[in-house]
Amino acid sequence: MKIGRLLLRVTVGGFFFGHGTQKLFGWFGGNGLEATAQGFEYLGLRPGQRNAIAAGVAEAGGGALLATGIATPLAASVLTATMLTAIRTVHAKNGPWVTNGGYEYNVVLIAAALALAEDGSREHPGRVASGVLLTGALGALGAHLLNASQPEAAAQDGDSGEPA
Repeated sequence: MKIGRLLLRVTVGGFFFGHGTQKLFGWFGGNGLEATAQGFEYLGLRPGQRNAIAAGVAEAGGGALLATGIATPLAASVLTATMLTAIRTVHAKNGPWVTNGGYEYNVVLIAAALALAEDGSREHPGRVASGVLLTGALGALGAHLLNASQPEAAAQDGDSGEPA
């Protein structure tokens, strides 16, 4: 494995792992599952606990897989779905720049995950990256549709402000 690819895997995967465990367990200065669930409820992701667990597992599990190079297309798909959901629910309204709370960083993470998935495929790298992106987008759409079907979420569709 080349050193650049290894550093990208360990860095991006490691930070995703940490971010997910912040949600699930409160590790690395995170708020833990209960506070994350409350924040998700506020964002319209209901039920909050189910969505917080799903996001935490996707980030921690996907990050661990990405960091170790195991099942990289699967890891990249779940991480892409999670980042697309974060963009839709929190960052899109703020425009692209992270300095304004925008989606710039999320897009960079998606690109890094896709690059790692594509790089691991020797036969058809473009197809792998396209498939990962499509699968991630379908995962994000599925999460959106599940949340939209919740009575409380449907009533507040469009209220995607961040907690104060």
